[in-house]
Amino acid sequence: AVPVCHVQENVLQRVLQLPVVSSTCESLQRTYASTKEAHPLMASVCEVYERGVQGAGTLAMWSMEPVVRRLEPQFAVANSLACRGLDHLEEKIPALQYPVDK
Repeated sequence: AVPVCHVQENVLQRVLQLPVVSSTCESLQRTYASTKEAHPLMASVCEVYERGVQGAGTLAMWSMEPVVRRLEPQFAVANSLACRGLDHLEEKIPALQYPVDK
């Protein structure tokens, strides 16, 4: 049975929970971590980049908050439509339910 989208459900969370997506993300995280461990210079560059991304993300969220609040009804409609589309994709493409290696 294909999961039905609930009011509070977030389409991004659902996509990230798909086995094919989550296994790909885990693989990328392992590769990133092992690369940082194997190459100290790369690790220092990555850490600077990570701090910059975190700072930029915090600033972006803070500055976008008023806009997001005003657009919340539109986001809810878009999320609902996206969830229904994801329901359809999960029904039509069973491979989404399996990790990448399968």
